[in-house]
Amino acid sequence: MLWARDAVQVADMRSARCNTRYLADVAFPDALQLSHDLAEAIAHARANDGLIIIATPMAALGTMLQSLPDDAATMWLCKGFEKNTGRLGHEIAQALRPHARCGILSGPSFAHEVALGQPTALVAASNDAALTEQAIAAFHSDSLRVYTSTDPIGVEVGGAVKNVLAIATGIVDGMNLGLNARAALITRGLAEMTRLGVALGARPDTFMGLSGLGDLVLTATGNLSRNRSVGLQLATGKKLDQILHDLGHVAEGVYSAATVGQRAQALGVSMPITEAVVAVLDGSLTPAEAVGALMRREARAEG
Repeated sequence: MLWARDAVQVADMRSARCNTRYLADVAFPDALQLSHDLAEAIAHARANDGLIIIATPMAALGTMLQSLPDDAATMWLCKGFEKNTGRLGHEIAQALRPHARCGILSGPSFAHEVALGQPTALVAASNDAALTEQAIAAFHSDSLRVYTSTDPIGVEVGGAVKNVLAIATGIVDGMNLGLNARAALITRGLAEMTRLGVALGARPDTFMGLSGLGDLVLTATGNLSRNRSVGLQLATGKKLDQILHDLGHVAEGVYSAATVGQRAQALGVSMPITEAVVAVLDGSLTPAEAVGALMRREARAEG
């Protein structure tokens, strides 16, 4: 059962048997039910495998968690930091539902390719081993491979920071700075991501996995990436407000960039690429000025 908060959209999807707003070319399976009634959707989950998946933007994760029963088995697809509070998903859950069974389903996964049944690999992360096994039972298939992780912090940091780095890579590609520059940016971006994650309590090896390197490569280079698209358009001189208006989707990196920078600064973690993206987004630097500032940084050891 698919629940949505917009009753009009639910009615449209029920009639068209597809999501005309976002995935118009992918027909719903015949067995899929749709509802605008959250209580009905929760009851449906309880009557079946009991697993609830939250697939909202990060801004709505807290509201959704508060709407669910305390004993509901819940995983979310949200990637980013909560606006204003700067919390990651697991921090939101800890504050609102500290004893709940919850976790994250993340990794390199453009929705359109998943919906078409193209091969995809994800990671289910939680400290609750039974919950990750439940996710495997629900999703592991011929087209979707699900790995497990006991490092939800690392998985969430990877999923959030890669959006910011994808904006940076889009800027570099939009300025036609070459493949050398792209490779350098992705590699040094991965180092930034890892430093922040370790400072927040993650394991460094997590960032060499699907939710770190895998998701970063996909989002930074894939043409279906909304965050990359923002960077490409910023490189042309287009204003951010107009880019977001034309995009019509949420680009989490735009909202997460400043928070990533703030959390890094509070922890004493160096993240120069992230700082450059923040400066471009707030208009204090042009894309060319930001690239110049990064290239002029003092030489240092790579490790």
